[in-house]
Amino acid sequence: MELYEALYTTRSMRRLRPDPIPLEIQARILDAAIRAPSGGNTQRWRFVLVDDPVLRDKLGEIYRDCVRQLWSGPAYAARIAAAEAEPDTDEHKQSLQLVRSAQHLADHFQETPLLLFAFALSDSSGSSIFPSVWSAMLAARAEGVGSCLTTILEFRQDDVFAVLGVPVDAGWQMACCITLGYPLGRWGVAQRSPAHEVAFRNGWEQPVGFEVPTPLWPGAVS
Repeated sequence: MELYEALYTTRSMRRLRPDPIPLEIQARILDAAIRAPSGGNTQRWRFVLVDDPVLRDKLGEIYRDCVRQLWSGPAYAARIAAAEAEPDTDEHKQSLQLVRSAQHLADHFQETPLLLFAFALSDSSGSSIFPSVWSAMLAARAEGVGSCLTTILEFRQDDVFAVLGVPVDAGWQMACCITLGYPLGRWGVAQRSPAHEVAFRNGWEQPVGFEVPTPLWPGAVS
């Protein structure tokens, strides 16, 4: 796969087939992940792959509770209420679509073929772990495997640690969980605000010097 195709089309895939991911593909994804930059080349990371149905059932219950907390919390409660009150505006349609997609993942979390948990030692910023996480997601895209990064299991990190047997007094922090599986939907370029609207040069709110009204990857307009 051409690099820019992977960069432009790797988006959250939450609707997945139950088909297992072969071990050789899992190995390629994780081997690509550990080649990413690491602060001071310390490589203070650990990854846990989960495909055991019993563990996935336990994690699914935890995940659904975390999603309920998310929807009722300050970040989303008002947004969802506003969208449900006026569901026909473009902005609210997008919000409700996001909620439905995320809720689908929650409802079917235990059916996700493969979960990839990323843990970092003394890396609260995530700067030494998230490059490897993104590399894993790009490698998955190259293999035709969909992915979605979630951090809301942090709401119940202690329970996740207990399920996975992570030592609680060794300094490890759960950075995220990536769901992995062959997608039911189509790959595509996500809609985003143009780069020139969110980027500056040499100072805050100073013109960046170029405009990108449409995606620059040629495949985006095919």
